Amino acid sequence: TYMPNLRPYIAILTIMTVLGIAGWIWSFQASRNVRVAPAIQTPASTTTPEPVKEEPLVPPSLPSSSSLPPSNEAAPIPASLINYSVPFTAQAPSGEWDDERQQDGCEEASALMAMRWVQNQSLSSAEARREILAISDYEQSRYGEYRDVSLADVRDRIFKDYFKYDAVEVKMNITASDIITALSSGAVVIAPMNGQRLGNPNFTAPGPERHMLLIKGYDPDTREFITNDPGTKSGADYRYSEYTIMNSILAYPTGYHEPISGEPKGILIVRKK
Repeated sequence: TYMPNLRPYIAILTIMTVLGIAGWIWSFQASRNVRVAPAIQTPASTTTPEPVKEEPLVPPSLPSSSSLPPSNEAAPIPASLINYSVPFTAQAPSGEWDDERQQDGCEEASALMAMRWVQNQSLSSAEARREILAISDYEQSRYGEYRDVSLADVRDRIFKDYFKYDAVEVKMNITASDIITALSSGAVVIAPMNGQRLGNPNFTAPGPERHMLLIKGYDPDTREFITNDPGTKSGADYRYSEYTIMNSILAYPTGYHEPISGEPKGILIVRKK
């Protein structure tokens, strides 16, 4: 029987099988060497992002000063001079210092100046003399005393009773900031003083122990209060340093040289209605 020689075919089949296996191995290794950029992983957010707000094309205008919320902070020192136009009179307009009503007329004169400011009226020397005497006589007749009138009695007896005007307020335990705040709000201030501490060279030495004047302005550059001081004919727009005013303020009681307990500091604030 003839047996064909199969060796060449087996060899060819073996070679083809080996080449096939080798080709598959090569293609597999090539696919593993291809670099693919990994996806960027970001941690999952636990909050919902806010939507992006668009900026307005035109910035909004600032609110007017009248619509701003009130501030609880103390009023700052004014940026510019405050000096209200308040008519002036000395307490003895014609120099009659021997008349006790005028000699002790600083409270009446201060109240009168404030009222003429409230009423937007001028004040002549003759009018001032007549009014100061009339107020003093009214106090003597109704209350039995016109000398050294306290803040409360200036408010009640002179403003509320005689002038029938009630836009006045007594404020005690004050600081310089309280006076500046009142002036900045549009008010004027009447303040009782130990006049001897004022050091005014126009006073007859040593000056009055109990005195009252009107504060109508403040100069932030020099830190001076601007007053109408009725204790001298040269008292219009008279300036005292902030320290001098605060060192001199003394709220004395009604009566003739009644004793003063401690160093009470108070003012009377007068506003226009």
